Amino acid sequence: MGKIAAIVTKHKECVAGGAPIFVVEGDKELQDVSFRLEKMLDAAAHDLENGTMLLVKH
Repeated sequence: MGKIAAIVTKHKECVAGGAPIFVVEGDKELQDVSFRLEKMLDAAAHDLENGTMLLVKH
């Protein structure tokens, strides 16, 4: 079972919780920030296909 390390979203009103939340403006920024965090946190990025990416430590 993995642990959510971070959330990257275009819709800040749709997410909450104990993980760090990064709010971005567009699709390119969503992908760029998620990719960088994936590498920094040694986590896997999962696209929920609704403007939100979860970064999960497995």
